[in-house]
Amino acid sequence: MAKKTPATAPATSADSPLQSKLRQHAEQEFAAELEALAAQDDRQKPPGWNLSPWAVKTYLLGGRLADGFEVSPKYVGNGKLVEIAVATLATDRALLLYGVPGTAKSWVSEHLAAAISGNSTLLVQGTAGTDEASLRYGWNYARLLAEGPSTKALVPSPMMLAMESGQIARIEELTRIPSDVQDTLITILSEKTLPIPELNQETQATRGFNVIATANNRDKGINELSSALLRRFNTVVLPPPDTLEDEVAIVSRRSEQMGRALELPCEKPALEEIRRVVTIFRELRNGLTEDGKTKVKSPSGTLSTAEAISVIAGGMALSAYYGDGQLKAGDLVSGMVGAIVKDPVQDQVVWQEYLQTIVKERDDWKDWYRAGRSAS
Repeated sequence: MAKKTPATAPATSADSPLQSKLRQHAEQEFAAELEALAAQDDRQKPPGWNLSPWAVKTYLLGGRLADGFEVSPKYVGNGKLVEIAVATLATDRALLLYGVPGTAKSWVSEHLAAAISGNSTLLVQGTAGTDEASLRYGWNYARLLAEGPSTKALVPSPMMLAMESGQIARIEELTRIPSDVQDTLITILSEKTLPIPELNQETQATRGFNVIATANNRDKGINELSSALLRRFNTVVLPPPDTLEDEVAIVSRRSEQMGRALELPCEKPALEEIRRVVTIFRELRNGLTEDGKTKVKSPSGTLSTAEAISVIAGGMALSAYYGDGQLKAGDLVSGMVGAIVKDPVQDQVVWQEYLQTIVKERDDWKDWYRAGRSAS
């Protein structure tokens, strides 16, 4: 039986393998916070959990501990949704995080698994080509041909490993998985058992096992979930950030983290430029200016918070390597146009109209108007 992987602090020496990784797992990057929470967590823990529901919520939303240790927020939004998600995972029902693209579904899923199990790597990535073996088990065909069906020839899936070790399994983009493969989950979620008929055996889930799935409602490759499968999930809809300030805070924090991870030789992104990017995204997404006075056309794309973060990160790279290290409108507009103009005809008209009717009329946005015109 597999053992739980504890959340251990990453090494800090210059030659540490973790230091060269482009992106660390949540339990590695935030190991110090998880350890601090575990040290002060005297509340009741569900069976198999590393932290109590109180500590998991604190890890997600951030806060100051009794000894003054500061836990950074991983999710900026409605705390009640986090409570519902954590409480669901403490029951026998699985959790489905649902919403438009870019609302931090995968981010929340990873951090929930890291806080609860200390391991966020038991992941199945849903695609149109995902087969039953990805959710159940596969075979080492060389051993299978040589020895026949045996436990040594069996290759466990992340789902099977999570069941054996009592950890959280994650499924990304559940609605992209073909419907007949989705239904493989019904027995796992309802009976907490994975039959292995070739060996006349079964794997029974250990306490602590559960499943977090994510899905979005804008994907053209959607395979609707059956009612039987939906009943096994508690669905939590993650909305876009409510306010401009919330979204600016998210984009600012994540872009700073990306800049540090990529070691970009540039200054911290200016808050005012981040605010302008987020304002443009929100106004085009909502079809209305932030002051509520002017309606605007919306493009075909989603213009999510995640895309805003990518625009800022791309601008930081341009500024660092081809500019003076200070983020300016000219560094951001090309990425902005790429995010907005998905349909080269319809979306280009939307962007040009927005430039002329909104951006041009704002006195302190003249640099954005000039950059936008030159990039079009």
